[in-house]
Amino acid sequence: MDVIDERHFRNALGRFVTGVTVITTRTPEGKLEGLTANSFSAVSLDPPLVLWSLRKSSSLLQAFHGATHFAVNVLHASQFALSEHFAKREPDKFRNVAHALGLGGCPLLSGALATFECSKETDVAGGDHVVFFGRVERAAHREGEPLIFSAGRYGTHALLE
Repeated sequence: MDVIDERHFRNALGRFVTGVTVITTRTPEGKLEGLTANSFSAVSLDPPLVLWSLRKSSSLLQAFHGATHFAVNVLHASQFALSEHFAKREPDKFRNVAHALGLGGCPLLSGALATFECSKETDVAGGDHVVFFGRVERAAHREGEPLIFSAGRYGTHALLE
């Protein structure tokens, strides 16, 4: 079996356009945590299930592993700065970030294009990541332009008519 070069593989994956999300949770100790992710995907409509993945080496792995709930905040095109903010390590990522608390005390970011409030179904190790599956208990959305990510760059989409 041929070994695939990791950089080449990442570059090929980057051609798949994704939305940008901030995944949030409240730890069993009550600390609010969040991170930028583009690994979000729908799994099932009945029951309503979604998934996202997190690198095993992430400093936030234990926070999400121990949590009973998580929220997926789909970012609006105007929320590029929030994406950058939640991609960095900071002791209190929610200081000065407008949010409300949803199910399980998970932060819901103000202005998000869509939110999915989930109870954690399970998490499964896969390669160098852990895949988190959530049952969507509540979902909300609004009209607007999504923030997208492709080939290592942020952007917005253009409709074809």
